[in-house]
Amino acid sequence: MKHENYNIDDRISTVYFACDLAKCKGACCTFYGVDGAPLLESELEDIANNLDAAKEYLSESSIKYIETYGYAQRDMSGYLTTQCINNRDCVFVYYEGDIAKCAIEKAYFNGKSTFRKPISCHLFPIRVSNGNIYYEEIPECEPAKEKGEADGSPLLDFLKESLERRFGSQFYDSLKNNGV
Repeated sequence: MKHENYNIDDRISTVYFACDLAKCKGACCTFYGVDGAPLLESELEDIANNLDAAKEYLSESSIKYIETYGYAQRDMSGYLTTQCINNRDCVFVYYEGDIAKCAIEKAYFNGKSTFRKPISCHLFPIRVSNGNIYYEEIPECEPAKEKGEADGSPLLDFLKESLERRFGSQFYDSLKNNGV
């Protein structure tokens, strides 16, 4: 469907989804690959301004990695992404038991940061690219689909806050009220 300046994947309004960290273990923060989460240019300053707060929750090895290589890079296409350690963990990953979580977000929720986390992370499993807003279906999120189905939680509702953060409340309301 076409909405404003975007082509929108119909699955955004039909898939049920609610993260189930106990089952997925924060897999979205630890995908295999050389590129981490996509970043907006404007987020570089936000991260820099809140980096010390996030470091409070990171391991010494993650801090050392950031100090040596930085927290962002450009991929082969020139897009900004977070760095990954050993082609796995985002540099901002910390662990609570065996669950990967975001140190930037923890600092935010603890009132130590003004930046929640990169919008691409907040929107996941929705991706925004080249005028397209689409649902990225991955096996690691199967428990989230099962939990969403059991809870009656549509993806669109689950990601309301992040959709409003990225596109505004009118955009979200339009999707919600008019369907995707």
